[in-house]
Amino acid sequence: MTRTNLKYLELLSEQYPTIQSACTEIINLQAILNLPKGTEHFVSDIHGEAEAFTHILNNASGVIREKVDILFEKSLSSAVRTELCTLIYYPERKLEEIKQNEEDMYEWYRITLYRLIDVCRLCASKYTRSKVRKACPQDFSYIIDELLHTDSSDKNKQNYYENIIKTILDVERADAFIIALTGVIKRLVVDRLHVVGDVFDRGPHADVILDKLMNHHAVDIQWGNHDILWMGAAAGSAACIACVLNISTKYSNIDFVENAYGINLRPLALFAQQTYTDDTDLLDHMHKAIAIIQFKLEGQVILRHPEFGMEDRLLLDKIDFDDMTVLVDGQRYALNDNDFPTIDPKHPYELTGEEAEVVTQLISSFAQSEKLQRHVKFLYSQGSLYKVFNGNLLFHGCIPMTEEGGFYALTFGETPRGGKALMDYADSLARQGYYGQAGSDIRKYGQDFLWYLWCGKRSPLFGRSKIATFERMFIDDKESWKEEKDPYYKHVESQEMCEKILREFGLTDQYSHIVNGHVPVRFKDGEFPVRGGGKMIVIDGGFCRAYQTQTGIAGYTMFYSSYGIRLVSHEPFSGLADAIQYNKDILSTYVVFDTAQTRITVGETDVGLKLQADIDDLNMLLAAYRNGTIKEKHL
Repeated sequence: MTRTNLKYLELLSEQYPTIQSACTEIINLQAILNLPKGTEHFVSDIHGEAEAFTHILNNASGVIREKVDILFEKSLSSAVRTELCTLIYYPERKLEEIKQNEEDMYEWYRITLYRLIDVCRLCASKYTRSKVRKACPQDFSYIIDELLHTDSSDKNKQNYYENIIKTILDVERADAFIIALTGVIKRLVVDRLHVVGDVFDRGPHADVILDKLMNHHAVDIQWGNHDILWMGAAAGSAACIACVLNISTKYSNIDFVENAYGINLRPLALFAQQTYTDDTDLLDHMHKAIAIIQFKLEGQVILRHPEFGMEDRLLLDKIDFDDMTVLVDGQRYALNDNDFPTIDPKHPYELTGEEAEVVTQLISSFAQSEKLQRHVKFLYSQGSLYKVFNGNLLFHGCIPMTEEGGFYALTFGETPRGGKALMDYADSLARQGYYGQAGSDIRKYGQDFLWYLWCGKRSPLFGRSKIATFERMFIDDKESWKEEKDPYYKHVESQEMCEKILREFGLTDQYSHIVNGHVPVRFKDGEFPVRGGGKMIVIDGGFCRAYQTQTGIAGYTMFYSSYGIRLVSHEPFSGLADAIQYNKDILSTYVVFDTAQTRITVGETDVGLKLQADIDDLNMLLAAYRNGTIKEKHL
């Protein structure tokens, strides 16, 4: 035994001081390995749609309704089962509504508690008793544990079981107990949540979504390009801040910026009002003002970093102010606007003094937003550019590829990097943009790189040749708007290419998949989210209302349980009020995609590998006790 191993086992013996304690833990861990794996829930491209996301989170993409139907389909009407589901999703709000209409609340409480306990028992059945207990709120942990593990049909325990329920009612704790119990159900039905990018933009309440994610028991996030944009803004990137505000003003979402994060937009509003005096409203003026600032700041970033390869995005110097045209990709287009008072044709990428002052104030306001900084730190701590988990590769955008099917190598610094090496390096640069020492070159470069990840050519989060913001705003000819996709999106139609990407990240199992977001699945046009011979799954189907006219549905989500993988397509959510008052759920359709030949156990997961390593270490400790290398520590 090496000295290092002996030192490690001595430390381990502090936690397991006797042969008996080590044996007990080995038995416990070995038993856990044989339990069914926990259910993973995958969502993507939420885009600020807090109500729809909350409902999907609460109903676990329809799985809770499925559990209720398993238990009560033969004994309760569909309407009663639906009301029970709504109670589980929104207990506080539903209780208020029920109290206004129910005549005998005592009897309703009694019956409902029995039903909820049955649902909770079914959800808890594949977990250890210890894990279930940890999922319970402390105030009710003992009571819930007793009710879940007491057989109410056992005559010896029947009075005991019924008296627990009766006492809960008598001491007027039924509401609190229902809220606790429904929370445990939702906690147990999903073991881990994966968010495959784009929490921000478009919809009005990304902050509400992030608050919910921060309170989730187990979540990871693969950054989307809209997330990275807000991360760059919080880090102090002026270009990212301008892009954030351009999107917010375009989609009339400045209330979110001001009210949710306390960003002071008054300096921008005053500047816009004084600079642009046409008949459009203030929001249009703000949109134009921040757009021009954005194009200037982006031009400065591009000029600082020729390695980004984005010189084709330098458009302000391509404007002919005499005939009001602009040269884009070798083609000259007429501009639909001739009012550019802040652009100096000789120095088009320089901010005016007033613009510079606005930018300085905005940078300060973003930096001082406590809530935004808290949310962005959470995105950094729980997020990454990609994740390998239980045999699946999760990322938002793409792995940049060549037309020939190789991994496109980008050179930042002196070393060309493609595939996994590029993703790892990009993740590192994204972190240094936020965590690098203030004012340092490494932090400044990281901030510029955060902007590049948002919209850069060959960026793994963007996946298109350009973002045609200028063209869409100032050119009516839609030919100039074209944004060509990275060759990745063509190649992943091939199973061989998907398997090549999976191998690049160390995944060779026949059941491994790429899980992707970013590109809406146009269901109404016949598109299906499964690509590459079943090796790739795209779960962006249109959470965002703005995309639903293109997709025809309201998003895809995915489940990976011990039985295999299921895709779920969702109809649009009619709103929280309808869900509470009329028990309206999101209509979801399941597609069984990849069924496991035998039920998957914890031992076959990443957690299982760690538990097996712990078992191996404990067996080493056991051997050391038995051969006398380490002495037991009897108290």
